[in-house]
Amino acid sequence: MRIGHGYDVHRLTEGRKLILGGVDIPYEKGLLGHSDADVLAHAIMDSILGALALGDIGKLFPDNDPDYEGADSMKLMEKVISVMTEKGWKIGNIDSTICAQKPKLATYITSMRERIAEACGCDISQISVKATTEEKLGFTGEELGISATAVCLLEKN
Repeated sequence: MRIGHGYDVHRLTEGRKLILGGVDIPYEKGLLGHSDADVLAHAIMDSILGALALGDIGKLFPDNDPDYEGADSMKLMEKVISVMTEKGWKIGNIDSTICAQKPKLATYITSMRERIAEACGCDISQISVKATTEEKLGFTGEELGISATAVCLLEKN
């Protein structure tokens, strides 16, 4: 078995969609980034790549590569899963947390879990997504951005 940890953060900005865990969340702001800036997907991918000792998503999908501008992070996750599978590993489970003061995310959690499980080629029971506020503290509490953390357990195929 191998364990990996991932973290990502993006600034909230006007004129962008808010996509978390592959789900389009209705909100007046979205996350700024080279791809779709899906912090949850990015944290999960980083946890998988970390467990494989392959660095982070910036190494596989550089933010100065025009091919990844506006990229769908679920498609990028499928590529990460392909690398994982080629190396002889499979998802044991993923546990993740989104930190956002707003919007409230509870009604979207199941959809996020479904999208992530589909991209990872595993059962939804292997995917945990939680959301929390930071009680109006720090950059997420001040609604300047959203962050996410993830841990994964990989098992040998």
